[in-house]
Amino acid sequence: METQVILNAQHFDLTLQRLARQLIENHNDFSNTVLIGLQPRGVRVLDRVKSLIEHILNTEVQCGTLDITFYRDDFRRREKPPIPSVTNIDFSLENKNVVLIDDVLYTGRTIRSGLDAMLAFGRPQQVELLTFIDRRFKRHLPIQADYIGKAVDTLVSERVTVEWKESEGNDQVILYTPNDNG
Repeated sequence: METQVILNAQHFDLTLQRLARQLIENHNDFSNTVLIGLQPRGVRVLDRVKSLIEHILNTEVQCGTLDITFYRDDFRRREKPPIPSVTNIDFSLENKNVVLIDDVLYTGRTIRSGLDAMLAFGRPQQVELLTFIDRRFKRHLPIQADYIGKAVDTLVSERVTVEWKESEGNDQVILYTPNDNG
């Protein structure tokens, strides 16, 4: 497997800062906006973006985390059942502006599951999608991000991984490409 760093630590940080500033530009003081991170890896993006926004605005932003395990359309197709994560939304989404956050947008199925799961907490006024990496060419569903950290054109055989210094030791995005000599 060949690897290529798509975003190094410096560009990683700049991308997060840009996303936070775009959200501030569109949502002002966040008085009617909540950020929801999709478990597990969207929560990492959420934590960083939330921290940046709160630092810039010097105010607290209402956030939550959403487990979509039982809303996935492939839930029963897996040999080994997934271990559910934790949903932590202790407020209503009724008439709120919601920004769903995930690390990689690929087929769109995870986001669709997130939209379904989110409705258990109320009917939002508006829903937007923020994704750190957008793999553009393999959508199964007509889902498009409103805020994109980096768009990456990949083949189906390739894999994109977002690594975080908190868990993998380094902030970076890596593209994995299978070797052709197989």
